[in-house]
Amino acid sequence: MVAVPNPASAAVPGLVRISAVSASNSNDFRGVTATCPAGKVLIGTGYEVDGATGEVVVDDFTPNGGAAIAPTAVTVGAYEADPFAGNWTVTAYAVCASPLAGLVRVSVAGTTDSNDFHGTTAACPTGKVMTGAGFEMTGATGEAVVDDFTPNGSTVTAPTAVTVGAYEAETFTSNWSLTAYAICANPVPGLVRFTAVSANNSTDSRFVTASCGSGQVLTGTGFEITGGTGEVVVDDLRPNGSAAIAPTSVTSGAYEEDVFAGNWNLRSYAICATR
Repeated sequence: MVAVPNPASAAVPGLVRISAVSASNSNDFRGVTATCPAGKVLIGTGYEVDGATGEVVVDDFTPNGGAAIAPTAVTVGAYEADPFAGNWTVTAYAVCASPLAGLVRVSVAGTTDSNDFHGTTAACPTGKVMTGAGFEMTGATGEAVVDDFTPNGSTVTAPTAVTVGAYEAETFTSNWSLTAYAICANPVPGLVRFTAVSANNSTDSRFVTASCGSGQVLTGTGFEITGGTGEVVVDDLRPNGSAAIAPTSVTSGAYEEDVFAGNWNLRSYAICATR
């Protein structure tokens, strides 16, 4: 007879999604931090920009913590790509759970220069898996766009690293750098990565939802733009769920920053574990 797990045996017990939203105004920059409830830790992240439709770039998407400290919060910072008169907000989403064994945050900074493209990969220590991730640009202040935020793994393989790539949105002569963050833990039962991809065309925007499999919950998120090379802004990376409901999917949304004739598509990545 096969034993049916009870809630106490869940791979990620106590899983919830916490949100925090910034002020709504037309300032050039705003930032906001979503913090896990007392006794919980951060295992995944998300964000949402509302009211900008491609005019705002997420520059910082930073889980706290360190190589020996479990993360408990995520900070999202965003800049207007060009002067924009409309009011807008940014929301930070923290995917939180009861403490996982071995949870740490790994960071890897890329080179600092004025090249058009920057890329870097953060990998978990040997023997650990990646439940979620983040990124941070330094020195760009709205002049560079993260194009790829791609967890490795598959529907049968646990992710262990995230690759982040960013392009300058316009010609930009100053030096800037890109940091990738991986949230890592000891092996988590059933941890895998699901993918969903949008249509490939030249329309201004698209949205795509990646969902976990039956009996699974969402721990982390990711996205990837193909064909945009700095002309497309990922405006939303929104896990569903709430402070009382475990997330099971993520919706990514992207807009062209300026009119762009080329075809492009958007992939959404869901990192999921056994419920």
